[in-house]
Parts: sequence; structure tokens; C-alpha cells
Amino acid sequence: MKALICGIGGQDGAYLARLLLEKGYEVWGTSRDAQMTEFRNLKVLQLAQSVNLCSMAPTDFRSVLTVLTRSMPDEVYFLAGQSSVGLSFEQPVETLESITVGTLNMLEAIRFLGGKIKLYHASSSECFGDVGQKPANETTPFHPRSPYAVAKASAHWMVANYREAYGLYACSGILFNHESPLRPARFVTRKIVDSAVRIANGSGEKLSLGRLNIVRDWGWAPEYVDAMWRMLQQEAPADFVIATGVSVSLEDFVRDVFANVGLDWREHVESDQKLFRPSDINWSQGDASLAKACLGWAAHIKMPELVKLMVEAARNP
Repeated sequence: MKALICGIGGQDGAYLARLLLEKGYEVWGTSRDAQMTEFRNLKVLQLAQSVNLCSMAPTDFRSVLTVLTRSMPDEVYFLAGQSSVGLSFEQPVETLESITVGTLNMLEAIRFLGGKIKLYHASSSECFGDVGQKPANETTPFHPRSPYAVAKASAHWMVANYREAYGLYACSGILFNHESPLRPARFVTRKIVDSAVRIANGSGEKLSLGRLNIVRDWGWAPEYVDAMWRMLQQEAPADFVIATGVSVSLEDFVRDVFANVGLDWREHVESDQKLFRPSDINWSQGDASLAKACLGWAAHIKMPELVKLMVEAARNP
């Protein structure tokens, strides 16, 4: 089997590459400029020499088609595109183009080549918006509250449309928050963990965060990429919510991180209104019962163990 991972340099792309290599796949991966990209995460996992890397601009149809014809994959995992909710408020056009046009180009290219390639598309729990403290499942209506979420919702429905209109094996994984030490430092979980470790080592800094009362469903990224692979092994394509089913507040996450380094978070953390987003999701939780029933997938690592794993990695880089 041969797989193409678009966005292989990110957290999910790197863990997915490891999983597929372990399963005996030939793995290809893309970034916008493979010659200049550092591929730090692949190096951390010691995979850089085990995958075929090439450049691809998702917003350029010719570029997408060229990479597909060069790699001729059985499966495509489309993880590319601007991935930060916060940054999407500052770069809405780039966010919308990289996610929506990129997804459309991949769908069109697969259709152009005969429609035999299976496609996994990275949708997002951000599409749901506020669900009123009711766990979201595959039938929950979308109410996006950021440019990122609007783009992901649009791409999600394009995948569904191409699946229904052209018979493509194309599906979306609606993943809730999933973290690891490979997260970019700008993401709040890494920001909290890295700051707590520095403070414990005597940096003397204060950690500034936005709203601490938001509630999220946090899982472990290596488990979530396994769900991606399982989705493409089914007889028929379908969309699945992937989540732990357990939600905690950002304040609880911060408390646990600082407790793991022997500190009281209240002495080192402040909430800064300048970091509040124009709109945000108050409460988020996923219902992954369909994934358990159909894919045999369930999350095993919840927030407390996730925190321990991330703090340990930050202390021992």
C-alpha cells in the first residue's frame, strides 16, 4: 500500500507517517517547499529518511495533480492548510484559501485521475461552534465561530458533495482537540507546558493566557491518527467524530500542568483580555460512539495522562 500525507510536517502528519510505516506502507509526504522545510517533527520521530518528500501547493491545481501522478497513492490524507484558530482571525483570506481551495483541488484531481484513490480529509470540531453543553456527534448542526471553522465547514461539505455526486471514497474525520509534544509552540497547550517548565526552572516569568473558563475535549494525537487510518479501511466512506468524550476547562488543564512541576498555577498565570478572541467556543465535547461501533476505536489517554506525557517531554527534550 502507498499513502500520500499532505502536510506531513505537522503534528498529525508525523504521527500518521510513523503509524503507516509500521503497517508496511510506502509513505509520501508534502509541504509547500520540501527543499526548505526543516521537517522537525519527522526528525524527532526519526522518520525523515523513511518517507518520500515532495513540494506541493494545495491552492495550485497543477501542483496537486503533479504530486498525485508522481506518487500514485492508494490513500491520501489531506491534513494541509492553515491550522490555527487564533491566527485565522488575523489571516482570514489565507485560511479560507488554503483550506477550501486546497481541499477542492484535491477532490478534483482525484476525480480527474479516475476516482480510485481513497481520501481522508481533516475536518474539525470547531465546525460545531457552541453546542450548549451537549456532546456533538455526526448529526449535530455546524455553527462555525471563526474563519478557520468556516473554512473547515465548507471543506467538509465539499467532501460530502463529491462523495455523493461522483462516488469518490472520500470521508472527513471531525477531530476534537488532540495534543502532543509535537504541537507548534503557538498552540495553547504547548505554550502552557513550556512556560510551566521554564518557570519551575527559575525563569521568573508570568504566563499570560486568554479566557480560562473555556471547556475542551482534549485527547492524545497518536491515538487520533489511528482513527484516520481506520476510516479508510471501511467498505464504504463515512464521516466520524473522534473525541475522548470527556471535557475539562482550560483552568483545570493549567492547574494540572503546574501541579506536575510542583507549582501553584495561581501564582504564575494571569488572564489577559488582549488575548481574548473576537468570538470563541465556550464548551466543546465530542460523542465518538459511532467510531467505537464502526471502527473499533476509542480514546484511552485522557487529559491527566496527556499532561504528564507533555510535561515529561518538555523536561527531557
